[in-house]
Parts: sequence; C-alpha cells; structure tokens
Amino acid sequence: MVQGAGAAGLAFSNTLCTRRFALCALRKRDLRMITVGIDVGSITAKAAVVKDGDLLGDRVIPTGYNARNAGQTIFENIIQDLGLKQSSIAKIIATGYGRKSVTVADKSVTEITCHALGAHYLNPAVRSVIDIGGQDSKAIALDDTGGVRDFAMNDKCAAGTGRFLEVMARALEVDLDDFGNFSLQADHPAKISSLCTVFAESEVISLISKGERRANIIAGIHDSIAVRVVAMANRVGVKKPVMMTGGVAKNIGVIKALEKKIGDKIEVSAKAQVTGAIGAALLAQKR
Repeated sequence: MVQGAGAAGLAFSNTLCTRRFALCALRKRDLRMITVGIDVGSITAKAAVVKDGDLLGDRVIPTGYNARNAGQTIFENIIQDLGLKQSSIAKIIATGYGRKSVTVADKSVTEITCHALGAHYLNPAVRSVIDIGGQDSKAIALDDTGGVRDFAMNDKCAAGTGRFLEVMARALEVDLDDFGNFSLQADHPAKISSLCTVFAESEVISLISKGERRANIIAGIHDSIAVRVVAMANRVGVKKPVMMTGGVAKNIGVIKALEKKIGDKIEVSAKAQVTGAIGAALLAQKR
C-alpha cells in the first residue's frame, strides 16, 4: 500500500515537473516572440517587427546597388529604432527580389505569400491584392485566412512596374513623386499603345515633341499600366475588396487608373509599401 502510494506520488511529481517545464518553456517562448520581416526590393528595402501578432514598427530605406548591405542595414536600423537587441528576435524571414542575400534571415519566402498574409493582416476582408513593385507586378487571389488561392506575375518585362515609371519620369523631366498629382490634371489622357518600356519611352518622347501636355502624357502612362495589370488580375479572378500594395501604391494616378478599369474602389493602406515585410514577420510568428 505504501509502495503503491509512493509510486503514485512519484508519478504525480513527475507529471507536475513536466507541466512546470512545459509552462516555463512556453513563457520563455512568449517572451521571445518578437519576429522581423525583411523585404529587399530592387528599389527599396523594408523591415517590419511584430510581437505576438502586433506590429511594433517598420522602416524603409533605398536598396542601392548592394542588396546584401541593404538587408543588413535595414535590420540594424529597425531594431535600433525600437530599442531591441538581436538576441531578443525569435525569427527573421526575408522576402522580395533580394531575399536570398539577407544573411541575418533564418529563412527566405516568396513575396507572393508575404503580401497575401500582410494584406490579410491589414484588412481580413480583402480577397484580391495587386502588388506593383520596382521590377515586377503581381495579382493575388486570397482565401479567407490570407492564404494564396491563385496568382499571376509579370517579372519578365519592366512595363507596368516602378522601373517603368522611373524611365518615364526621366523622359518627362518630372519628379516621380509628382507623377500622381500631375496625372489628375489631365483633360485628355494620351494614348500609349506600346507595352514595352523602350518603345513606350519613344512614344512619350514623340508626344513631347508634338507639344502634348505633360499631365495628359502621364495620365496615358498610368492608363497603359492599368490595362496590363488588370488583364493579369482578371486571369486569377478579381474578387472584391481589392487592396493595392507595393511602392507604386503611393501613386494616386495609378490607383485611379486601376479603379477605372476594375470598376470599383481599391483599398490602399498607409502601410502599403511595407506590406510584404509585415507578412514576412507574421509568417515568422506562425512558424
């Protein structure tokens, strides 16, 4: 009887120790559930920090010529901004064009997954994402959990991307940040028929020589982007609400052109440019 009681007591003690160990491990894990997402694009590098599902902060810097340095710099900057130590970071996931060059990352993940999850975090109702970045554009169909149901991507041609807009801005001698507001002044958008950056630039130069208003040319450029992007989005099936992410989301002219083609309002978050980084940080929390 005594032996039985001793055995039962030992078993209970072992169970209690196991539970205490598990609870201790859980508490340690919770204290360290700070994750970082780093999105290195061709034009800008972005970082976001998430703690237990909440966004603590984000930052954007130019990528420059060295994606590896950009990834390291943005990481150092964001943890310094938030007063964090590298040892407090549980996991780092990199995404974007330069994701493979981010040496501090534990894993690299495609930006399609990250933009989908980031958009879902910003608005769980969103079912379609249009992401126009520096060197590619994407249309993503989401399920109700923020997972990717389908997607289409243009990464073979600069047309319809941030680079395309940069080339056009140089040809027109207009600051890229002013492109959106310029296009809103158009009274008759010019026709830009070519989808190739080189030929489209030639068309723009020809329109300039004919005395066409800059506002009309810029509006025409935005319309040509919208035609290409919406055609891509239609291949995956545009379901509303639609959110636009990526750096080009700061261009009100592109947004208005897309809305006209889609026939509905497009949601643009204040965090549009860092959506991929947010999604990467959230994915790190899940894993």
